[in-house]
Amino acid sequence: MQSLLLLVDRMSTWLGQLFAWSIVALTGLITWEVFSRYVFNHPHAWALDAQIMLYGTLFMMGGAYTLAKNNHVRGDVLYGFFMPRTQATVDLVLYVLFFLPGIFALTWAGWNFAHESLAIREQTFSAEPLPLYPFKFIIPLAGAMLLLQGVVEIVRCVRCIRDGEWPSREQDVEEVDVDKLKQMVHVKDEDIIALDKYIKPPKDAS
Repeated sequence: MQSLLLLVDRMSTWLGQLFAWSIVALTGLITWEVFSRYVFNHPHAWALDAQIMLYGTLFMMGGAYTLAKNNHVRGDVLYGFFMPRTQATVDLVLYVLFFLPGIFALTWAGWNFAHESLAIREQTFSAEPLPLYPFKFIIPLAGAMLLLQGVVEIVRCVRCIRDGEWPSREQDVEEVDVDKLKQMVHVKDEDIIALDKYIKPPKDAS
């Protein structure tokens, strides 16, 4: 079971990292459009629509990735003081009552929304229209990935309630954690203090 949970984590992570490259494309597009507008005096009517679609894609496809890393915003003023079993119970109730119905509705409605857009070959409303239906298929895709990752999180809640501790999850590049870094290189705070005293030059007696 744990290997299956980690497999879904890896899938969400891979998709999140893949679509994260859209920020590079978005940055390049904005830079090029500003240069074209102010240097060549040649703006493009489709550029703003393309920027919105790229940003929307980045935002939507980051949902499952963020959930897999347990990094969604949480009001944990009290939650952080709970025991793991209590945390898991609270999470489980919220997942069942709010997450599952909302994300299922998003996925279902998003699929119908995208299918209707494809049927009429919907385009953006601008002087230089872009096809809109490929972007709208991001909605059900993001919803399906969130739904799958949400089921994994529900399983984690059930296992935590049973075992009293949270199961492990797929790791990814994160901000530097000084404490973890110290453990990795086997350095203690006393060693750092001693090294700091050794490196600092003695104060002038005068």
